[in-house]
Amino acid sequence: MDILNETQFSAELRQQAKRLTAHCNLYRDANNRSAIIQLVTTAIPFFALVAVMLWAAPHAYWLTLLLAIPTGALLTRFFALQHDCGHGSLFPSRPTNEMVGRLISVLTFTPYDHWRRSHALHHALSGNLDKRGFGDIETMTVREYGQLGPWGQLRYRIYRNPLIVLVLGPPIFFLVLQRLAIGSNMPLRDSLRGVLGHDAVLLLVYGTLIFLVGLSLTLLVLLPIYFIASWIGGWLFFVQHQFEETHWEGADDWDMKIAALKGSSFLIMPPLLNWFSCNIALHHIHHLCSRIPNYRLRECLRASPELETVSPRLSMWQALKSSRLALWDETSRRLISFREYARSQKLQMA
Repeated sequence: MDILNETQFSAELRQQAKRLTAHCNLYRDANNRSAIIQLVTTAIPFFALVAVMLWAAPHAYWLTLLLAIPTGALLTRFFALQHDCGHGSLFPSRPTNEMVGRLISVLTFTPYDHWRRSHALHHALSGNLDKRGFGDIETMTVREYGQLGPWGQLRYRIYRNPLIVLVLGPPIFFLVLQRLAIGSNMPLRDSLRGVLGHDAVLLLVYGTLIFLVGLSLTLLVLLPIYFIASWIGGWLFFVQHQFEETHWEGADDWDMKIAALKGSSFLIMPPLLNWFSCNIALHHIHHLCSRIPNYRLRECLRASPELETVSPRLSMWQALKSSRLALWDETSRRLISFREYARSQKLQMA
């Protein structure tokens, strides 16, 4: 594409992003009825399943482990509802969003105020190569990776290994690092402000549970739930921006709305999985307008066929394959694997 055509394409893309943002803004209004229904239909089965798991654990632990799967999925849904509260979109009232978000945070082990600030930075900077590191997966360019020494490359390869970033990393992040205000790239003082109070509440709530049922039973029931929820949530967060045809630009060329359209996935999932994740698979719409309540995302999509095709559509299989991608190639403008990087290096040396 020559410079003239590239400039024209960029201008058309900006106009498209502006037009679709205006469309999405029509669906910002939240309503109490829908929000309450979502909370009730999540809380009742969640707490019922936890009660059954506590009862079954001493007698049939296999049943407790089996029930941890739907219970963990419901905890993921709780996190998605907390996420909406953080954007001020679940309820019409800001105080109600804040109150509900803080209550849910006791279940999700995610400090509400700290996470909300970090996540707002993620939305404000997503796809900006010069301002990476806020609420996203660490991603290096091919050039940056090539300039590292052997130990630096090894560290990054370990970090981007699917076993680390999708299996071991999510539980460690949610259960440990968030207790210490680590991993957000925010100033420590800002991080600690909301984290320490949240940790104190967790200590009170779960300390009481341990007092009532015992430490071993509490861990045997809750840990499987939190591991499963963190795996589901971690994978969803990964595939929302980590896929081959994603979008990154330097600060001079970066546009927030274009990054939302081209750097956020449209993940095609079965209806049940969309229910558990509160339609966060429509991530391009969410980044175009984060104030749309999750229960209006599909309505927004149906009203604009253009939103069906403007962003990268990923099948579940394509999303799973994206876990091997790790480096942003600024030349081909694709996310590539370490294997593809090594192959290109051999060709250059030949």
